Amino acid sequence: MFLYLTTINIMAAMVRLQHQINSLVEETYARKNEAEESRNPEYVSAVKIQSWFRATRCRSYLKHLNSSAVNIQRKWRGFLGRKCFRILIQNSVFILKLNYYNSMASKIQKVWRGYYIRKYIFNYYSRKRYLEALQIKNEIVRSELDEYAEQQAQIQQRMADEQERHNKIYAARKNHHLVSTEVIPGIYNSPFLPFPSEQEYELRSVKPLGIRRKKGDKSNRFDPAWKSYDLPRQEKLPPLVSKPQGPFREPQEVQEQRYKGFKPSLRVATNYYSLDEARKQMKAEEWVARINDDIFFPVKPRDPQYQKLLYTTSKYGHLPYGTKYFREEFLDKHITPMPFKTLVPPIPVFDKLNDTYSQGQV
Repeated sequence: MFLYLTTINIMAAMVRLQHQINSLVEETYARKNEAEESRNPEYVSAVKIQSWFRATRCRSYLKHLNSSAVNIQRKWRGFLGRKCFRILIQNSVFILKLNYYNSMASKIQKVWRGYYIRKYIFNYYSRKRYLEALQIKNEIVRSELDEYAEQQAQIQQRMADEQERHNKIYAARKNHHLVSTEVIPGIYNSPFLPFPSEQEYELRSVKPLGIRRKKGDKSNRFDPAWKSYDLPRQEKLPPLVSKPQGPFREPQEVQEQRYKGFKPSLRVATNYYSLDEARKQMKAEEWVARINDDIFFPVKPRDPQYQKLLYTTSKYGHLPYGTKYFREEFLDKHITPMPFKTLVPPIPVFDKLNDTYSQGQV
């Protein structure tokens, strides 16, 4: 009975729903359209709320990070500052101690040096004895110097007297013709005087000067016939006063033509390998003068390979660039040798074609 009533109620509800289905569908569509219309504003509002919330969280987190970073930096800088200050204090204390010890050492050295100098070097009593001995020595040296000066003065006086005596003897020999004879008295032997003068006795005691005959200068004499063979031979003839008469050429022109200078030909004056040596020298100068060893590319490549610098690092470690080597490791590698150019005398046959010893003759 209960099951039957329940079935009847369900059927009645189904019938009632079937009568209301149109109104339910219209209400559903209306609510759906209303939801579609309000969905975009609700979405924008939700996005704004989410962005504000997320921005608030990010700002708070960044503020927290900034405060944490500031605290870390403050702690680290305080640690470094205290460490540097400790080192500075240690250095200052060390310098103060070092200066104090240096001053104490200087004071000890000063006292010791003063004691040593006063006792062993600048001793008053030893210095007094030294000065007394030096005074005695000075008196001895002065007396010896006086004796030496007196001796030198005597020697000078003796030499002056000797020179004066020689001068008197020379004057007497030079004026020996003024001596008096038995017939004619001289100017120093006056008949009105009781005895002759001193010059007369000097004239009588010396001999007259001899006559010196001047020997002829035979070096400049010219003997064309060579009669005397003891004369020196003339190296060249005396110069002529004027040009000799006749068809003669100038002596200077004949001299220049006879004694010609050395004139090497082009074959012997130029080195055979001069061109090759010039090329080698030019290549060596270009290699030394250039800065970059890479070939110049007009277009720069996109991915250039990194080239390590020579003076910073290498496969075998640091190179002593600038101290041991400057630009190149082998200094004598690109030095061009300059050999001696061999010069031989020219062939006489070729020289006769342009220059001869006479004019118009070969």
